[in-house]
Amino acid sequence: METEKKTLGKILKDARELKRLSLRELEIQSGISNAYLSQLENDKIKKPSANTLYRLAELFNMNFDDLMVSAGVVEKKSDSTFSTGSFAFSSATADITAEEQEKLIEYLKFLRHQKNDK
Repeated sequence: METEKKTLGKILKDARELKRLSLRELEIQSGISNAYLSQLENDKIKKPSANTLYRLAELFNMNFDDLMVSAGVVEKKSDSTFSTGSFAFSSATADITAEEQEKLIEYLKFLRHQKNDK
């Protein structure tokens, strides 16, 4: 299965939507204007400052270094396990309940079982 490389804007938008935050709510929590956040999400700003990325990484429980790579601010290390899919997963599972964790594990088992049957 081929995976599409997500842009920085798509990664940030996915993380915000997983947190169920509007741009205005994110503005309040991050101190970054909603207009700027919108431009980031629409990939109109390609290389935001490290300070902006740090604040967003903290809010979304993302790895700051991986976000810097995604923004093109720093280059990916050759031995890095970075993947854009991990952003959404780490952000979505940051405040997971025990019941949700159990359901995710069961679903993962189901997916892997299906994959092994092919």
